[in-house]
Amino acid sequence: MKKILVTGANGQLGSELAVIATNYPNYEWIFADRTQITLDDLILLRVQLGAINPDVIFNCGAYTAVDKAETEKELAFAINHSAVELIAKFAAQKKAKLIHISTDYVFDGSSSVSLSEEAITNPINVYGESKRVGEIACLKEDSDSIIIRTSWVYSKFGNNFVKTMQRLMQERDEINVVNDQIGSPTYAADLAKVMMIILESPNWIPGIYNYSNEGEISWYEFAKAIKEFGGYTCKVGGIPSASYPTPAKRPEFSLLDKKKIKTIYNLDVPNYKESLKKMFVK
Repeated sequence: MKKILVTGANGQLGSELAVIATNYPNYEWIFADRTQITLDDLILLRVQLGAINPDVIFNCGAYTAVDKAETEKELAFAINHSAVELIAKFAAQKKAKLIHISTDYVFDGSSSVSLSEEAITNPINVYGESKRVGEIACLKEDSDSIIIRTSWVYSKFGNNFVKTMQRLMQERDEINVVNDQIGSPTYAADLAKVMMIILESPNWIPGIYNYSNEGEISWYEFAKAIKEFGGYTCKVGGIPSASYPTPAKRPEFSLLDKKKIKTIYNLDVPNYKESLKKMFVK
């Protein structure tokens, strides 16, 4: 029986993979939190990987605190670069399948058209920089690996924009949300299913793939959809990013082009509203 190691088990994607794991009893699943797979300690990480000896690695663990990364650069790079490099090296040596999760934040946001996998990367914050060098290291150490870039991830698990909006819309009469950052959200449950489709497919074609739900929206429009499905009465206003300064810059436009993954893996990608609705009815 093949063994699947999921890093970042308590995160949004790791938690969604745990939900669908019951549909795949033909695998032995190992859901590792930060104590079982210690991404900021390479010596320990090497030992832990050797002890588990997986056939498949879903690397969902990452340093994702975008604003904190500006002051914790060393830690962000340790987890998002050095650990990824080591995991990819291990996967290549053991001939284990590796799917590594990356981000739309590898782009600078200056594009006006959806970004393909070949689009030029130019991260504008430390988090994006750390994830980009992690991508490069992953493909260099394991040319057979698959990287999935995703954006605006949310789930019923963990902390995310949807859950924050749900809370604020119940606590306040009025909120403001930035309306000049454009992209598309990703329901982690959808992404978890896609990872299994890729793993089970006879077509294992290495390289970078983009995945998010369909739709081109701002965070403000996303908030309005959350209000609609939640039936909240809170007033939602749109504001420019300049009115809501953060330590880390965000890309203004990071809509991912998904043609490649849809074609190769014959995927039908749901619209963001369709997926958001699923989270509300669960």
